[in-house]
Amino acid sequence: MNLSPSPVPVGRHYYVPQPSLYPFLLACSLFLLALGFIQTVNGFDAGRWVMLGGIGVILYVLRGWFGRVVAESQGGAYREWEDASFRYGMVWFIASEVAFFTAFFGALFYLRVISVPALGGMEAAHGFTLWPGYAGLWPSGGPQAPRFTPMGAWGIPAINTALLLSSGATLTWAHWGLLKGNRGRLNLGLAATVLLGLIFIVLQAYEYHHAYTELGLTLGAGAYGATFFMLTGFHGFHVTLGVIMLTVVLGRCLKGHFSPERHFAFEGVAWYWHFVDVVWLLLFVFVYWL
Repeated sequence: MNLSPSPVPVGRHYYVPQPSLYPFLLACSLFLLALGFIQTVNGFDAGRWVMLGGIGVILYVLRGWFGRVVAESQGGAYREWEDASFRYGMVWFIASEVAFFTAFFGALFYLRVISVPALGGMEAAHGFTLWPGYAGLWPSGGPQAPRFTPMGAWGIPAINTALLLSSGATLTWAHWGLLKGNRGRLNLGLAATVLLGLIFIVLQAYEYHHAYTELGLTLGAGAYGATFFMLTGFHGFHVTLGVIMLTVVLGRCLKGHFSPERHFAFEGVAWYWHFVDVVWLLLFVFVYWL
């Protein structure tokens, strides 16, 4: 991961794009999305249409804004300074994602190691208990949660682990192809990575359906249900975003974009995908297995 900018030629200034309405439109679309969501949860029928409008504007902005960035990159507007800026930005973005998941893993640790055992041991330690007969064992749904079956590790979760690990290998293989100028290997490796990611998403959707309809495991299943769906759900959302980004990069590769020397868009998405892989390994161990 090279973050140091190369020497900039004399007279070569940092590229500053022309003023654009895209940031303003994106802010408005996010407002519409939030407003529609609030209206929907409060029973207003128009809320869903406001949300769809916000999503539509977001998609329009992303297509136009990123399309402009791609055109500027292909046109030679970006050189050493801009490349370094993009790299620093991606590093800080992934750092914020690390902090995001650290908070959820911290909540899981607090519940499993501190809160639930403490509540279960109140009678022995203090002579009284809030819920008679509450053992305080994990997985815990709380004293009044509906009965549920915890999600096992050696089924779809294990298959999904193999899929994501394989996708990391195919992405690295594609990267090697790009570095060696082998466009066939690049395109094939990227296509395989996208396919593996899509299979992961489909299997996770099936897993959620199985949990809700057959295991009684829902968001309302107390501490275990809440932490399970928050951690796996947000990870699945990140996998979905990763698949979308990989698909865009694949489309650009098929058009002949990127060279062995200049391909940060590919690298940035690859960093993100490897981060998603690492998070899933932690999820598999601490949510499914232990």
